[in-house]
Amino acid sequence: MVSIPVNPYQAPMDKPFDAMEAYRYPEHLRPFLEGLPAAPGVYVFHRDSDVMPLYIGKSINIRSRVMSHFRTVSEARMLHQSRRISYHLTAGEIGALLLEAQMIKQLQPLHNKRLRRSRQLCPLHLRNGVPHIVSAKEIDFSHTPDLYGLFSNRRAAQQALLDIADSELLCYGLLGLEKNQHGCACFRHQLGKCAGACCGKEPMVEHQLRLLDGLQQMRLFNWPYAGAVGLVEQHGDVRQIHVINNWYYLGSVENIADAAQLTKVVHGFDRDGYKILSWPLFNEQHEIVLLA
Repeated sequence: MVSIPVNPYQAPMDKPFDAMEAYRYPEHLRPFLEGLPAAPGVYVFHRDSDVMPLYIGKSINIRSRVMSHFRTVSEARMLHQSRRISYHLTAGEIGALLLEAQMIKQLQPLHNKRLRRSRQLCPLHLRNGVPHIVSAKEIDFSHTPDLYGLFSNRRAAQQALLDIADSELLCYGLLGLEKNQHGCACFRHQLGKCAGACCGKEPMVEHQLRLLDGLQQMRLFNWPYAGAVGLVEQHGDVRQIHVINNWYYLGSVENIADAAQLTKVVHGFDRDGYKILSWPLFNEQHEIVLLA
């Protein structure tokens, strides 16, 4: 009778995977730790096939961050599946964030749950004083003014508007959340939950100011340039120009001549690019080079 060795990492079919039970220090990955730099960049855990990596991460200190995975028992499955580790240096945290987001979208790593899919975003668009829930299929987020929030679906956008109305004593009827007879007090006003703009007990301008105040923290900034720009970042001897257009990250290069080759027109809206870049582009702490 042939004896089949038992793989300690493979749980029985009727038993769930137990990370604590399965964890073993991944000795087979030790050789890949020696060359990891204590510098900013992106690292990748690979399995046998390079078609879809296991995990992509970023850090301002690649070596330290990768080592932390080795001490995390809950990542036993991923460590056991990994066969090698590679890395890509960047000129700083911004470059690492941009490259990580780009690689995750392109390579769809097995163990990355966020950034893997682009959702149909639904902001609130203020038109004639009334907020409307819109999508990227309807308008260009990068150039349309008076947009607020980046919600994953219409229900989330509506709930955000309800929360603002409740906290600011706004009228559901005037916000388009429910039907209300013109000039008549709404039911929420009778309950003391609406300040009365619907029936003339509050000036409309006061109602609108409170609406704007509630929306302000969610305001989306339009793309502030006529075309593509390069954001310059440097860490030690590593210098990169991150090329961006309409909040889309197009790539990083070392000189302006190469950056000019990446200035293609990009349509649509990239939520991850916006979240990563909106603050650096406006805080005046990085050199911005106009490319178009």
